[in-house]
Amino acid sequence: MRIGVHLPQYGRAASGQAITKAAKQAEELGFADIWVSDHLAVPTGATYPPAFLYEPVVTLTWAAAATTRIGLGTSVLVLPYRHPLHLAKELASLDLFSGGRLVIGAAAGWLEGEFDALGVPFGERGARADETIDAMRVCWEQRPVEHDGRFFPLHDLQVRPQPERRIPIWVGGTSPAALNRAATRGDGWHGNIDRDDKLSEHVRVLRERRPEDSFTISTRTQWDGLSGDLADYPRRVTALEAAGVQHLVLGPVQGDLDNWLRSVEALATTLMS
Repeated sequence: MRIGVHLPQYGRAASGQAITKAAKQAEELGFADIWVSDHLAVPTGATYPPAFLYEPVVTLTWAAAATTRIGLGTSVLVLPYRHPLHLAKELASLDLFSGGRLVIGAAAGWLEGEFDALGVPFGERGARADETIDAMRVCWEQRPVEHDGRFFPLHDLQVRPQPERRIPIWVGGTSPAALNRAATRGDGWHGNIDRDDKLSEHVRVLRERRPEDSFTISTRTQWDGLSGDLADYPRRVTALEAAGVQHLVLGPVQGDLDNWLRSVEALATTLMS
């Protein structure tokens, strides 16, 4: 099991200094990768997600500059929020700057008020996510770019720099459409076990269509390294492995940086010693 950890990108713990400290700590402790989330605007009064959230690609770029080898991931980038030309340029640049360390967790999104604020039709989010993946791949692999899309027609364009490798895209979501998107367009799937009581079933469906080991089954959870049941966490990792999970992202629950870092250290000692 490869294990990553979320950065203090949101809430009271978040700052540029905090992200630097947490990224360096994660690399020193031996985590596989560091992760960020994506929301641009949260309707007033919403209990979730947190409104204070640094922009994900900028945050990962900041973290990449503070580290040398740890992987970088988005959990998850909401594809319909941005034009694929913007994303293709931005993500290729980050992957090149970091020496090929990026994994893109990506999904169609769920927060309707955010779509409304951006002027993106909520009912089109799935189709736009599909096309965004296709368009980004074309931008990264063709010269000139030719993409005859419904939302994003791209013709006779030079979109450079292009990445020096195939950047992995792990598609998130548990709806039939999201699982199909992962199977047909993804290099893996990135779920959230805290909101998923059908994990084994989702893995079974995906493995029927994508049996190769290179198609990564990943999921995310919030585990508490300070007051949680640390003794039970290794058993839970073993159970996830038995269910077919290959990669796990841990999200600390602490609201201040000192306890966040302590929690991450305790989780590393428990799970990776």
